[in-house]
Amino acid sequence: MTQLIQDLKWRYAVKKYDYSKKISEQDLLVIQEALQLAPSAFGFQALKYLIIENPEIRQKLLSKSSNQQQVVDASHLFVLCAFNEISENHIEDHITRTAKIRNVLATNLAGFKNHLQSTFSNWSVEKTKEWTAKQCYISLGMLMQTCAQLRIDATPMEGFDPNGYDEVLKLTDQNLHAVLVCPIGYRHDEDGYGQLAKVRKTIPELFEVI
Repeated sequence: MTQLIQDLKWRYAVKKYDYSKKISEQDLLVIQEALQLAPSAFGFQALKYLIIENPEIRQKLLSKSSNQQQVVDASHLFVLCAFNEISENHIEDHITRTAKIRNVLATNLAGFKNHLQSTFSNWSVEKTKEWTAKQCYISLGMLMQTCAQLRIDATPMEGFDPNGYDEVLKLTDQNLHAVLVCPIGYRHDEDGYGQLAKVRKTIPELFEVI
C-alpha cells in the first residue's frame, strides 16, 4: 500500500477535536506553502485563505456554523474565500507578477492578457462568483491531503451561513465571500467516528473504462 493510500485511509471528518493540542508553526507553514502551490485556473488564484486563531472571532462564527463545536475546538480554522469580481487591476497584477517571476517582458504576455480581459468581461457577477468558488474546492483537496500527510485532522464544512461569515469577517468590503470552512487540528480520543470503517463504493462501481 502506497503512503498516499495510507494517508487517505487514515483521514476522516473529525467531529470532536482535542482543543489542548495545537499545530506547530512548522506544520502550519507547510500547509500554507502547499495551498500556495495548489492548482488554479489561469494561475490566477482568485481566492484568499483566512486562518482564524482568535477565540472571540471563532465564538462569533460558531452560531453561523450550526453550532458545530469543531469551529472553536480545532487548533486552527481555515475559511476559504473567493473573489466576488475580477477587475482590470487584478488582471494587471497577474500579468506583472507573471512577467517578473518568469523574467519576460509584460508585452510578451499581451495575448494572455487579452484572453483574460475578454473572458472575465463577458461574465456576469453570478458566473464569476461561481467560477471563483470552484477554485476554493480545488484548494480544499490540497488542504485535506496535505493535512493527512502531516497526520493533522481536517473537517471540510459546507454547513454554515456564508452571509453570516461574510458579515463577521467583513469579507464583502474585501471583494470576498466565504465558500468553505475547514477546522484543522487533532482528533479527540473520545471521537467515536474515528473507530468506524470508511464507507465507500467499490472501484468497479465508481469507474468505467470506455
